[in-house]
Amino acid sequence: MYVVSGRMIVRGIHTEREVQEEIVMIKVVKFGGSSLASAEQFKKVGDIIRADESRKYVVPSAPGKRYSNDTKVTDMLYACYAAVTEGKKYKELLDRIKDRYNEIIKGLDLKLSLDEEFKVIEKKFLEGAGNDYAASRGEYLNGIVMANYLGYEFIDSAEVIFFNDEGEFLAEKTNVILSKRLKGIERAVVPGFYGSKENGEVKTFSRGGSDVTGSIVSKAVKADLYENWTDVSGFLVADPRIIENPEVITTITYKELRELSYMGATVLHEDAIFPVRKEGIPINIRNTNAPEDEGTMIVESTCRQPKFTITGIAGKKGFVAVNIEKDMMNSEIGFGRKVLGAFEKNNISFEHVPSGIDTMTVFVHQPEFEGKEQAVLSEIHRVASPDSIELESDLALIAVVGRGMKSTRGTAGRIFAALAHANVNVKMIDQGSSELNIIIGVSNNDFDNAIKAIYDIFVTVQL
Repeated sequence: MYVVSGRMIVRGIHTEREVQEEIVMIKVVKFGGSSLASAEQFKKVGDIIRADESRKYVVPSAPGKRYSNDTKVTDMLYACYAAVTEGKKYKELLDRIKDRYNEIIKGLDLKLSLDEEFKVIEKKFLEGAGNDYAASRGEYLNGIVMANYLGYEFIDSAEVIFFNDEGEFLAEKTNVILSKRLKGIERAVVPGFYGSKENGEVKTFSRGGSDVTGSIVSKAVKADLYENWTDVSGFLVADPRIIENPEVITTITYKELRELSYMGATVLHEDAIFPVRKEGIPINIRNTNAPEDEGTMIVESTCRQPKFTITGIAGKKGFVAVNIEKDMMNSEIGFGRKVLGAFEKNNISFEHVPSGIDTMTVFVHQPEFEGKEQAVLSEIHRVASPDSIELESDLALIAVVGRGMKSTRGTAGRIFAALAHANVNVKMIDQGSSELNIIIGVSNNDFDNAIKAIYDIFVTVQL
């Protein structure tokens, strides 16, 4: 006898009154462009999917670069559509895109033709379907190829993922319709990156949006795990362009990921965590070219102690510090609001606002600020009457993130010591109440040395 309850299959033997439980897992797997760039890569993906029966729902990206000087299919589609709209010759560009897919189809020995699909695409291009439609066709066509290759059902994302007319993602509507659509389908391919507006017009997420689609599908099917396959074996503690062979982060929380993604870590689209975070679904970052590597597990919370005090280091260059001084600032009610109002009036967002008794500093993005600096300064003088304002440009912000910092004494002291030893001058330091991260401001010129110094003291030396 089999008693089915949700995903739990209970196999009972009456004579022995024994009960065995077998968990039937559901995994959503998303593959990036580099994982699907050629027929050879497709075969690797096929082997990965077939190696685990629980990998039931597949979210493919468009074919990426096959080699360093190659062009992504999405970029080829943008170029082709631009040629159409500008009245230039486009046939050759469209044929190149056809060739990319035909090369994959031939390499996989599939009896599949995309000729009719390309006729529709060409017609839509000539009708002015828009950039979003053009960009989405890479995932759409790759989804058809993937479904044919695996023998899975193909579901057009435009039929199950929705945006309003202003281009805002409709999470609730999408979840209801997508859940209903997938309920009776055991295995399916849902292309990443796009959906449709209420008027039927195709709408894409921002670049890297296939990550978001994978998360949306995971939520809809109540997946046990969302596997995000790419060309790296998980998140790295630091940027490999700065640190040679940095350590891999084995486990990271959603909060830590959010902090690192915002400050420049680019393995996963930062919006991808929100659909699964609500459901408590973990994300596993894996490497298509090294499937044996465990990668990085992204979880809501964990009792596992991190290998190092810090989880990761990330940062961005190109900030300006607006330093404002005024005697008795601390006793003037509304002073901070007036200052920040000057930035708001000029449509400039701020990053950090450290303050003292008579001083207040506002960190903003330099490119955003430069064209409006005099307007901002004039407004601050008008509304807040400061004694002086000084600007310091070409600054970088570095985030040192880690759940282990909360229970470790002297973390900030070790950061200061490491930076002093590396002759790096600290312009600013800020720590949130969660004690999850410490933000350090340094000169752009000291950016790489600062990251090396912090990595060395917490990871290489582990003092």
